[in-house]
Amino acid sequence: MRRTSRARRATLVLALTASLPALPVPPPAQALPATRTLPAVPAAGPGVAGAAAEAAGAELVARRAAAAAKAVPGSRIAGHGLDFGPCAAVEGLDPDVRCATLRVPLDYARPDGAQIGITVSRVAATGAGGAARQGALVYNPGGPGGNGMFFPLVAGLPEWRRVAAAYDLVGYAPRGVGRSGPPLSCQEPAQYAAAPSQAPPAEPDPAYKERRVAAAREYARGCARRSGAGLGSYTTLNNVRDLHVLRAALGEPKLSFMGASYGTYLGAVYATLYPGRVRRMVFDSAVDPDPRHVWYRDNLAQAPGFERRWADFRAWAARHHGVYGLGDTPGAVQAAYDRVRAALAREPAGGVVGTGQLHSAYLRAAYYDEVWPDRAAALAAFLRGDPGPLVEIAAPDPAAAAEGENATAVYTATLCNDAPWPGEWETWDRDNTELARTAPFETWTNAFLNLPCAFWPVRERQRPVDVGRGAADALAGTLIVAAERDGATPYPGALELQRRLGPGAGLVTEEGAGTHGVVGGRNDCVDAHVERYLLTGDTAGRHATCAPHPEPAPVSLDDRAATAQGHPRALLPPVV
Repeated sequence: MRRTSRARRATLVLALTASLPALPVPPPAQALPATRTLPAVPAAGPGVAGAAAEAAGAELVARRAAAAAKAVPGSRIAGHGLDFGPCAAVEGLDPDVRCATLRVPLDYARPDGAQIGITVSRVAATGAGGAARQGALVYNPGGPGGNGMFFPLVAGLPEWRRVAAAYDLVGYAPRGVGRSGPPLSCQEPAQYAAAPSQAPPAEPDPAYKERRVAAAREYARGCARRSGAGLGSYTTLNNVRDLHVLRAALGEPKLSFMGASYGTYLGAVYATLYPGRVRRMVFDSAVDPDPRHVWYRDNLAQAPGFERRWADFRAWAARHHGVYGLGDTPGAVQAAYDRVRAALAREPAGGVVGTGQLHSAYLRAAYYDEVWPDRAAALAAFLRGDPGPLVEIAAPDPAAAAEGENATAVYTATLCNDAPWPGEWETWDRDNTELARTAPFETWTNAFLNLPCAFWPVRERQRPVDVGRGAADALAGTLIVAAERDGATPYPGALELQRRLGPGAGLVTEEGAGTHGVVGGRNDCVDAHVERYLLTGDTAGRHATCAPHPEPAPVSLDDRAATAQGHPRALLPPVV
């Protein structure tokens, strides 16, 4: 692939903050009645002594990595430094991007025990225009389960020119992701990608629910079988420790970091545990870090958030009825979608697109408005007798099965290990039945995705960190960026994160917009704030606003056919 197309793919992945498979998100206040409390769930975690040992282990490994970087910059010493060289071909990166492997403990309570390798990518600061180097900027794309190895590719993009002049751009694959190993797996990739599949009905009956409960139990058992005794090591706390060691191995006394979606939670926990090690932090599309919401209530909140964005898509399609013919009201567009869904339930399109694949493809419309023209055009074509466009956007790619299965496994393990979850199906059934009455689009799909956490085979779960507690006054200025109508990470989460990070935290709001992932070429106003902050530390005060980026223009079926070859949306990451 040519450099320009790789760079284009990088900016798309960055701008769309690849969220695989579904994001833990903050709940709006109405997600659950305030008086409801969750049943008690054992969450002993490692205990005080164990937590102290893990913290001490992380500091020990970080000191070794810092000593290695200082002694011989860019080298590996005693397994804890970084030796950058050519990247493996499988990463698909340009020759000027260099890669290394960082060795970290599987268990930080045993820093000299079993080690795993974290893959890291880097492109050096260009110094263009005489810019002084400001260190390394490390990026995490979220998920959890997202792979950030692509990040250095954005150095070749105009909107990143000034940042790339001042910073080394550093990406990495978190533990368990990609080649940061061993890669986590819970089922055979072919089983994960089996198609066609059927999405949950709007009102699943008891027999259907029993089958899904059994499947969730089996999935959790599969994680234990395929991952072994190390399954409990996949946690946000260990991701933070790995990031702490990576900072030291890069030779940076303080961390400059950008995180998207779940990456904002990772950054917030890092800032809480290591406030004196924070230089600059950008939080793009912020997860609500309230420990009472991590992660069960956070996931419940996706349903009303996505319902609003699904309504936004239907309203847009209705305004463009003259192009697509799906109906001139949001209700009529919903009826058109329902007709397609009913037809696929009877006969999958192309033999591989059932209602499960349909739902996955159109969930992306609730994440990113860039895909609205393709989604509307595919519905219109199907209803006119042409299933081809729908198969094109919704059929699973067998070549991506292993990557998708791995991302789902890391997502599940991290969230299940991070916090207590209700252990009784009755709680899940009650809460999601109630939620589905007003938010049917995503409620049950998300519930069954996360249900393995009810039966998780790791005995000791973590206690969520109380983000900001005891750290806010010590923090350097940080910058939060949020879209006002984001469904994946609703806007109240950004306000909560700002409150917890204290008076030095600035917030840039893209008003009236809802696409998930704001930074990286979508909104010039937002990008200007982020660039100024990274280069100068200016947070633009406590609050700044930007007008929304324009809604996408409709694309007719004829225009779509004419431009399908090389269409950039073909490069977007899948959302499962």
